[in-house]
Amino acid sequence: MFTYNPKPQFLKNKIILVTGAGDGIGKAAALSYARFGATVILLGKTVKKLEAVYDQIIANGGADPAIVPLDLAGATPNHYAGLAGSIEQQFGKLDGLLHNASKLTDLGPFLLISQEDWQSVMQVNVTSQFNLTQALLPLLKKAKSSSLIFTTSSVGLKARAYWGAYAISKFAIQGMMEVLADEFENSGIKINCINPGATRTNMRAKAYPAEDNTLLLTPDDIMSYYLYLMDAENCTEHGITLHAQA
Repeated sequence: MFTYNPKPQFLKNKIILVTGAGDGIGKAAALSYARFGATVILLGKTVKKLEAVYDQIIANGGADPAIVPLDLAGATPNHYAGLAGSIEQQFGKLDGLLHNASKLTDLGPFLLISQEDWQSVMQVNVTSQFNLTQALLPLLKKAKSSSLIFTTSSVGLKARAYWGAYAISKFAIQGMMEVLADEFENSGIKINCINPGATRTNMRAKAYPAEDNTLLLTPDDIMSYYLYLMDAENCTEHGITLHAQA
């Protein structure tokens, strides 16, 4: 497995926003970034979970994080514009953005995908990331060097039957990353995707309820990839998809 040994506090004075920060990979990433010195903006829909991550960061001696309760399923461009304004006023810049939040509906045949499921998956997995990225790109450009990370999936790289709207949304995310990476080829922003692979999360359990999840890697096991891609000053990758379990 990929090994990366970051220097202690290499993210000190960095401002990093993580979506879906209350649970699973997002929580692990937020804790990891804070452990290496970052001030983390915790975005998620469940305040109780965000507060628990907040408390854990403080208990670990990390910088005071910020909490942004926001349900991506109902958020509008105005919400993201307001968030960008608040970040600019409080921090003046943004050094990193991890798009981690995602939605998975019941798996099944393409012909049985409901309009409701289609719209909800596209809203959370694609439209919200489009709107949030548009709103925050000016702040990422203000940083000396910054990192924008999207989360893809194996089913967003090679189609698989019955994965329907979720797989299609991940193909869209892959395309969004590649468009942005090409546009910002010669900028200070590193833009990449990460495919976490089969990881012990609630979403994975929903997709594979009969699976023995003790055989899976935990979110903490793959954090070296997330730290490396957030190291905008030393990471050389741009416009690629990094597979955490290649």
